[in-house]
Order: sequence, then structure tokens, then C-alpha cells
Amino acid sequence: DRGVIPKSIKLVAGRTGQEYNQRKNRKGAFWEDRYHATAVEEGEHLLRCLLYIDLNMIRAGVVNHPSMWPFCGYNEIQKPRKKNILINYEKLRRLVGIESYDSMRVHYKGWIEEYLGSQETGRDDKWTSSIAVGSKIFVENLKSALIGSVSGRKVKAAGEGYQLREPSVPYKVNFDVKNDDIGPENRHFWDIIID
Repeated sequence: DRGVIPKSIKLVAGRTGQEYNQRKNRKGAFWEDRYHATAVEEGEHLLRCLLYIDLNMIRAGVVNHPSMWPFCGYNEIQKPRKKNILINYEKLRRLVGIESYDSMRVHYKGWIEEYLGSQETGRDDKWTSSIAVGSKIFVENLKSALIGSVSGRKVKAAGEGYQLREPSVPYKVNFDVKNDDIGPENRHFWDIIID
């Protein structure tokens, strides 16, 4: 069912924020922004999205290469699991349009290295702020299918494709000065240990 992942993320994010606020006896927004899903067209657009996601921990300054982060898709793609499989490898290969999975692994590794060498690893808001990313036809068709909920949104060119975007509105507009910043008493740092 298409709604399983978004509903699950919403539930986890909501409960995490509620639990933290209860434990710290605080109110207000826990997350910087609310979760939303972005529809991504298969083929090159899906592949670029996967590459972007695998570079998240590099952008965050946690690791220098995606292979160093055990929780990203890069390692799963490079060394397919035999047990507890997370990715349907054959379906992924078909969705990105590559002739064999071995070829995909080799190409994917090369594309990661190319991105790292180009220094184009910065944040790209088309992946984090768009309703849809893909070809012009894909994005326009999705906009038509979502009548009402995306009225007034424009299809815009975005690098190698197009995107359907929400208007940019500052998140803090609904909060008073009291909730403006999370003070030191409400911060919690996670210790991440990577073997």
C-alpha cells in the first residue's frame, strides 16, 4: 500500500517528538520541518535521488565516504545481502534502467566517486522540498492527479528535470518568541559509535 511508509514515518516522528517533549517537560516543535514524501520518477531521476541520499552523512560531516556509514544504501547496493534483505535488487535494477545488477553496482560506485570528486555534494532542495521530481510530463501528470491539494503550485525546471514545489514558508511563523530556539536545557546529543 502506498500509504504505509508515509504513515509509518509520521507515526515514528510524532511519537518521538511527543516522548521527548514529555520527558523534558517542554512544548513546541521537535523537528525542524514536518515529514513529507516526494514522488520521484523512475530511471535517471530515481538514481540521482539514491545518490543524493547516500551522500547525506557526508553533507552532515559525519563520514568522508558513504561506505563508512553502515546505515545507508550504498553498502547494501555494493554487497547485496543473502539474509534480512532490505532491497529488492532486481526491481531496483529495472527501476533505474540498468541491464544487470552487477553493472549497476559498478556504475553506482563510479557515480558516487564522480559526485565526491566534483564537490557537488551540497544540499539540493529539489530532493527535500519538492512534491515531485522527474520529467516535465511525469511532474505535470502528478500535479493533475493531485487536484486541489497542489492547486497553485507551478512546475519548474530543476537541473536535469522538473519539480513541483510547495511555496517556501518559514517554519517558525506559527510560534511565539518563547519557542523560537531550543535552549541548551532541551538539547540531547546522541553518541554514534561506528565500528
